[in-house]
Amino acid sequence: MSTPKPERHGPMLISFSGLDGSGKTTQIENLRNWLWSCGLRVRVLAFWDDVVVAKRYREGFVHKVYKSEQGIGAPGKPVNRRDKNVRAWYLSIIRHALYLLDAINLFQVITRTALTEVDVIIMDRYIYDELANLPLNNPLTRLFVRLINASVPNPDISYFLDADIEAAYARKPEYPVDFMERCRRDYLALIALLGGFTVIPPLPLDRAKESVLHACTEYQLAHSTGVPTPQTIGNRVA
Repeated sequence: MSTPKPERHGPMLISFSGLDGSGKTTQIENLRNWLWSCGLRVRVLAFWDDVVVAKRYREGFVHKVYKSEQGIGAPGKPVNRRDKNVRAWYLSIIRHALYLLDAINLFQVITRTALTEVDVIIMDRYIYDELANLPLNNPLTRLFVRLINASVPNPDISYFLDADIEAAYARKPEYPVDFMERCRRDYLALIALLGGFTVIPPLPLDRAKESVLHACTEYQLAHSTGVPTPQTIGNRVA
């Protein structure tokens, strides 16, 4: 379920969040190609590559201190990741500080990108994927999360791709299944706290693609963003 977002000016901003193995890459590529086919200029940004502050040092820390394996898990080739699944109290304090820096940089990155010749900005993950790592049962953390959410650009559509945990692990075996189940609960708690997300339930690939495109066209119908609807596409073809 989604709720109306505040009106924004400039390019349409779309974010994708969800568990590892939920199909974000596939859905982003499909939406990007559809928007391109409609003549729109699209820029895809990866939160970890284009936004996160001191990425190299943060990667080096988890590899050296927590012996986290490098690479991306694939069917038959699991990877033992130790980063966000390490939830020590002192790391939670550090994460609050790092996520604040990431939020500041996110604002700058989106602002710079919006000044270029682009109609739609698609974010592969967003600040939400970090905030879901925090202890949301803590009142001070919940306040922190609300403040961060109020300080960053608010996406026009914030997709959360829900997933069948076993299927997601089979596609991308990096974190234990029990941790992925906890992550899913944390995401849902974040969604309940902030609201405004478009949740795509676990669906077969083609139906999930349809749901993503439907949400995009519905937003255009409600806000006249310039993103084409099925009706305008039909008019162009005609």
